[in-house]
Amino acid sequence: MGNTKSLIDQEAIEKIKEFASEKICLFCTYEDEGIESRPMSTQAVDEDGTLWFFSNKTSHKNKQLKLDRRVYLMYMETGKVHYLSLSAMAEIVVDKEKAKELWNPFVKAWFEQGVDDPDLTLIKVTPSEGHYWDTKHGKLVNMIQIATAAVTGKKMEVGVEGDIKP
Repeated sequence: MGNTKSLIDQEAIEKIKEFASEKICLFCTYEDEGIESRPMSTQAVDEDGTLWFFSNKTSHKNKQLKLDRRVYLMYMETGKVHYLSLSAMAEIVVDKEKAKELWNPFVKAWFEQGVDDPDLTLIKVTPSEGHYWDTKHGKLVNMIQIATAAVTGKKMEVGVEGDIKP
């Protein structure tokens, strides 16, 4: 990929906010049979790097989280060639005020009664570590640089990757 730059503390949190805010991720939970993944929309990323999701209290995901709080999140923004993976711990939260803060019209598709829906829960995700891949110039320039490197045999600096530890 190019350079390696690991990020800790506030730099790591800023990278999480940049890659995860209001984006879809593959939200992975663990169970005896292995890992189960599903797309979920990140509702917010707090100043400390905590991520928030809406979830139905009777969902399979919530049942899994009651048995094993470990989660793995994968974000991709292929147009910019940005990737982020996070290992984290999740907690099911029932907090009407936080739900009001995070609410948006799209969530009503899953919770018809709004923040008063009895099945509405939040999932609070606290990242422990992760890894990111980030190109400097986006997909098109990245592909041109890779092609140039392949033709010339000269190594090109096309981006940066590193570990994240909030």
